[in-house]
Amino acid sequence: MAKVSNFTKFSRAGLAIVKGTIELGRFSIPYRIYESEGPHIICLNGVQQSMAMWHTFVESYTPHYRVVLFDFPNQGKGKVVSGPLLVTLDEQVDILHKVIKATGTNKSVSLCAASWGGVIAMAFAAKYHGQVKQLCLASLGTKANDTMVETIKKGIAVDSGNRQEMADILINSFGQNLPESIKNKIVKQFHSMSQENLNAFYEHGLAVVSAKKIGSLIKLSNIREKTFLIYGEKDTIIDLEDVKFLSSQIPDCEIRIVKGAGHFLHMEKKDAFDIYKDILPVPACKQA
Repeated sequence: MAKVSNFTKFSRAGLAIVKGTIELGRFSIPYRIYESEGPHIICLNGVQQSMAMWHTFVESYTPHYRVVLFDFPNQGKGKVVSGPLLVTLDEQVDILHKVIKATGTNKSVSLCAASWGGVIAMAFAAKYHGQVKQLCLASLGTKANDTMVETIKKGIAVDSGNRQEMADILINSFGQNLPESIKNKIVKQFHSMSQENLNAFYEHGLAVVSAKKIGSLIKLSNIREKTFLIYGEKDTIIDLEDVKFLSSQIPDCEIRIVKGAGHFLHMEKKDAFDIYKDILPVPACKQA
């Protein structure tokens, strides 16, 4: 059973924000809610990313939407309190289910996810019918392409003490289009990452390399919600043909392509959110 602790509420620029931690068995999950009377959105991070990755998204969609952010275990301040470091897909789906309940998120929520977060969102939608309104999934395919596999293998081969080289491998492989300020944050993240989180990162990388296609993990035909796949045309680790194949496996799915953006499209181009205008419309009276 989920237990909410360390609950605080404060206001920033007239916007009510709730912060807290949810204790879920062997996991400790930090969360943040940007309160609003508008429709609900819950955001799912990519691997080794944190709530901070949604900064520009929050700027664009609050106070028009009620936005919930959280960190899975081994992300940001999310923790594995006991048991193995590797968190399974089933466990991540269960965490999402309990976070939705604990944060008072309603059934008309839109799930917005990036990279691996999109896999969790699809697995959730396939299992819990009618619990979400739609899925907005960025930078997602069905399998690791050759560049992703090569990147993961290079990173795993690096001595664990050489954090700079690890960061450089990631940036040079699929973070080339990031602003320098974000690249610097990635470097700092690797330097400050605990050995525990680094081990979890390695384990996830090995799991990705050896994993079968997503279709063997998730029954994609069970996803009945409207689904949007958001693809950056310069993404080097996700192939457009693979995105098209994924779209063909989901009953009600559309692809949107962000010109000039790579894998981290939300952090690379603020105008990437222009492609969401009809997916997550901001009321005309509140624009500008």
